[in-house]
Amino acid sequence: MRGLIGVDIGGSGIKAGVVDARRGALIGERVRVLTPQPAVPEAVVAATAEVVAGLPRDGGPVGIGVPGPIVGGVVTAAANIDATWIGVPAAEMFSEAIGRPCVVLNDADAAGIAEMRFGAGRGVTGVVLVLTLGTGIGSALFSDGVLVPNTELGHIEIRGKDAELRASAGARTRRGLSWAKWAPLLDEYLHRVDQLIWPDLVILGGGISRKADRFVPRLTARPPIVPAALRNEAGIVGAGLRARALLDPPRRRAAAGRGPAASAVR
Repeated sequence: MRGLIGVDIGGSGIKAGVVDARRGALIGERVRVLTPQPAVPEAVVAATAEVVAGLPRDGGPVGIGVPGPIVGGVVTAAANIDATWIGVPAAEMFSEAIGRPCVVLNDADAAGIAEMRFGAGRGVTGVVLVLTLGTGIGSALFSDGVLVPNTELGHIEIRGKDAELRASAGARTRRGLSWAKWAPLLDEYLHRVDQLIWPDLVILGGGISRKADRFVPRLTARPPIVPAALRNEAGIVGAGLRARALLDPPRRRAAAGRGPAASAVR
């Protein structure tokens, strides 16, 4: 199978690469451009098309992780991109601009799919929560390996504020907090999430996961907490895996009793 293209749209950067779906790894180097500011749909779509154009022409379908819940290819909420994304038929817009079939999904769900298939969640049963700590906090929830899409647990309220405004990696940077001062904020958030869903494992992803030794030992929340194995490439890999659904005949997916998201995880 030829490589699949994965794109991870974040609050600060748009990253993409060709994904080997058999190994859960990038083929060649990833490419990156800055996320336009303001991150309105037309500008982000154009920047994404630019990123994809820099990848090998023999790449296959494109999977795109967007920071917001996606229902039927449409963005239904937006926190770390411009509010004008709400109601936008993103899959249609990206496909037209890029000139290839595109599928969109929540960016944290994409990272979670990769971690469950090839990373820290591989082979783990029960309830697994993957959190991406970046500009905000993205969440991907799995029950026995099956994705529950579009959870937005970074937006639960803690002390009168969105949790991600206090406990994300972006909040640490904006406030100039040391690891020792930021870890308790993250820990408080993890305790609150634990009270809501009681996960068997929490996987912390995003670029900050490469420095997990600085803050994970300071956390006291009940469930086991581990850093993501694929780190900042998880979103690209997971989006690429999701693109594979575009190659699966619908009848085959229906016969298997799985939707596109589930087929990407298994």
